[in-house]
Amino acid sequence: MNRIFEASDSVFDGNISAKLAQVEISLLESTRSEYPFVSETSRHLVVAGGKRFRPLLVLLAAEFGDPQSPDVIPAAVVVELTHLATLYHDDVMDEATMRRGATSANARWDNTVAILTGDFLFARASQILADLGPNAVRIQAETFERLCTGQIKETVGPLDGEDPVKHHISVLSEKTGSLIATSGRFGAMLSGCDQGTIETLTKFGEQIGVAFQLADDIVDITSDSGQSGKTPGTDLREGVPTLAGLIALTEVTPEGAALRELLSRPLPDPQEHALALELLRNHPSLYEARLEALRWSDEARRTLEPLPNIAAKETLIALCDYVVTRTG
Repeated sequence: MNRIFEASDSVFDGNISAKLAQVEISLLESTRSEYPFVSETSRHLVVAGGKRFRPLLVLLAAEFGDPQSPDVIPAAVVVELTHLATLYHDDVMDEATMRRGATSANARWDNTVAILTGDFLFARASQILADLGPNAVRIQAETFERLCTGQIKETVGPLDGEDPVKHHISVLSEKTGSLIATSGRFGAMLSGCDQGTIETLTKFGEQIGVAFQLADDIVDITSDSGQSGKTPGTDLREGVPTLAGLIALTEVTPEGAALRELLSRPLPDPQEHALALELLRNHPSLYEARLEALRWSDEARRTLEPLPNIAAKETLIALCDYVVTRTG
């Protein structure tokens, strides 16, 4: 697990770190199977690390209620298991070869193993959810529906006459923002927060989730594999739209003709892919995409204003900066 923050309050930082360690232990327990091969495949991405952004948000949201509620740690495990499951499926769809600096499950084994492992993790998350009550189960079901809808919308593309950029943002809200919103909701709800606080932290989660994904797509363009743990330009290779690419496609200038042609299709050829990556890294659309990520991050920061000024709020504000300045 890679720490993504250090709170200025050392006692608070230690408390959150201790709870993240509990989440880590629970993740390993939740991915244990009587069949050793299933344990191996299920733990593949757990042991590869990760920022644990979603569990962290559950824990921070719970600070606005009763952070010692026995349901908080299980909820943090649920959102991370759900996230991990989607990564197994995403790597199959993207034909990815690396994830978190390790060989992806589909590349190490095969697509069938990766898909079934993702399904296994969804099942384990559902088992834990059953003990958190019917409301939590309903929220998770609604979240999963949004995750799937976002993926389908991305696969199908914008409808005739639909603005591709607006369509893309709606995809990000559903594919990424929905689960991060649920992380905030679970933390607040299961710690006994009032409805206003629950809604605030849910809204914050969706906003910071979109900012996070916009920034992640920029990292995919600008970083090398050593920084991000993934093969750079994966979306570009597969013809998956990102905001920088969509903006570049709309700017009809003679100078951008070569890039627009490359962005109009998948790029399995290594030389074409390298050329497109270089052109996109130097295109003004990358700067515009950064501005959009900053806009979502700023909105998330403003959403937090009604909350009491406690250490958790300070850390959430720091996360707003982190998501748009990270390089990996």
